[in-house]
Amino acid sequence: MEECLKLKSITGVNGTVYLPGSKSISNRVLLISAMSKGVTVLKNLLDSDDVKYMLLALKNIGIHYSLSADKRTCHMHGIGQAFQLSQPISLFLGNAGTAMRPLLAAFSLKKNNVILSGDKRMHERPIKHLIHALQQGGAVINYEKKTGYPPVCIYGGFIGGSIILDGSISSQFLTALLIIAPLAKKDTTIFIKGSLVSKPYIDITIYLMAIFKISIKNDNYSIFYIQGNQQYQSPGEYWIEGDASSASYFLAAAAIKGGAVTVKGVGKKSVQGDIKFAHVLEKMGARIIWEDYSITCIRNNLYSIDLDMNHIPDAAMTIAIVALFSKGTTVIRNIYNWRVKETDRLSAMANELKKIGAIIQEGKDFLSISPPKSFCYSNINTYNDHRMAMCFSLISLSNIGVNILNPKCVEKTFPSYFQKFLSISTISD
Repeated sequence: MEECLKLKSITGVNGTVYLPGSKSISNRVLLISAMSKGVTVLKNLLDSDDVKYMLLALKNIGIHYSLSADKRTCHMHGIGQAFQLSQPISLFLGNAGTAMRPLLAAFSLKKNNVILSGDKRMHERPIKHLIHALQQGGAVINYEKKTGYPPVCIYGGFIGGSIILDGSISSQFLTALLIIAPLAKKDTTIFIKGSLVSKPYIDITIYLMAIFKISIKNDNYSIFYIQGNQQYQSPGEYWIEGDASSASYFLAAAAIKGGAVTVKGVGKKSVQGDIKFAHVLEKMGARIIWEDYSITCIRNNLYSIDLDMNHIPDAAMTIAIVALFSKGTTVIRNIYNWRVKETDRLSAMANELKKIGAIIQEGKDFLSISPPKSFCYSNINTYNDHRMAMCFSLISLSNIGVNILNPKCVEKTFPSYFQKFLSISTISD
């Protein structure tokens, strides 16, 4: 029988939350530091399933590192070059997109024989745009089963050159190319076809590469220029800031039911685009106080919005829940890439929001949400998607509780989520 977490009705939220390290930053710096010259001490590393898949993959290909007892500090011994394996190997990466996409690119540089596979959902997530781009640069990559999807076998051969990349599905494809291009034999020019989604995640990648002494030029995110034959250099030590996507749930809780909640680890100086979630809350009526490395949200009257949220696709899911507690109909636009995430999030959100009584219109790339006249007590399917579980925990801020099915799916990115959520909550008897 599927496990269920029963959350009782929460009457108030107040307090401070120290955020775990960013998933996006953790997996990027693990990979970059593994290919860098020197030892890198990574602090505030996220301890989650996605990061474990990256660490296990690096271990299995012979990269040496040590983890502290709490798994939040990693001493990574970089090899100063791209990966080249002497034997064929098969690596299983679960549903970790931040491991699958960049590792696929990394193994494309030198002669290898590597099969990358994942769980059932990963084998349903498209990857052809990245593979097509790598093939343009000389990489030899074969699909093991279904064309356009993992599992894949990588033989190496990428040397750079002129590449056209479709940017409409996932920013992780461009991130993967940017990370490996400096190590290619030739200079690389990447031309973006279509509209590039989730640009703030590209900013994270470029920022982190600069920390490791690699600079990239781009023309308005449409053309990227990367010099070849470079080498990543360890900065010695790097502190990973808190996860801004994870911050959204606590800030939303304050907007809905506060009190006030402060999240520590992200703020005005954050490199993550998802801090813009707080700006959206502000537009909806919440009070926001910004510090360099913290954000505080204070409850106020909430009103609907109609916004393009392509730049914050993960945090936009949380806005769909805030909409339930706001006056008017909220429309979240330009979110087609929800459909190729851990589940088809557009359909999943629509299905579960209807259960609790919301009036929903689901489009190809938008979601319209009108608050329920009264909340319905429901069993929420999470589709093995961590963000579904975390989002719908906020239904407990209504005058009813909620049942979250398969709550352990939060281990993908935030194993201690429910404990932290309840730590700032006052529960009705």
